[in-house]
Amino acid sequence: MTDLNSAFEAAVAQSKLLTERPDNPTLLKIYALYKQATLGDNTEKKPSFSDVVGRAKWDAWDKLKGTAADAAKQQYIDLIGSLRG
Repeated sequence: MTDLNSAFEAAVAQSKLLTERPDNPTLLKIYALYKQATLGDNTEKKPSFSDVVGRAKWDAWDKLKGTAADAAKQQYIDLIGSLRG
């Protein structure tokens, strides 16, 4: 378990050092996986229709409802690894 947590923390650090900015769908996936891994299922109030960015983030996170924290961490690690090339 601690190996997964260490790898997750390393991937979070690496995500800040990517040479190219990922496209918006990938950024939403990174955000959602991070939130699911660290906070679990989305229980926050859905942002208003006028908050386009907030709503997109909320929707991306909400789609991961039911995903275990360890599974989200592994998916995050894999995604950041694929972006590093």
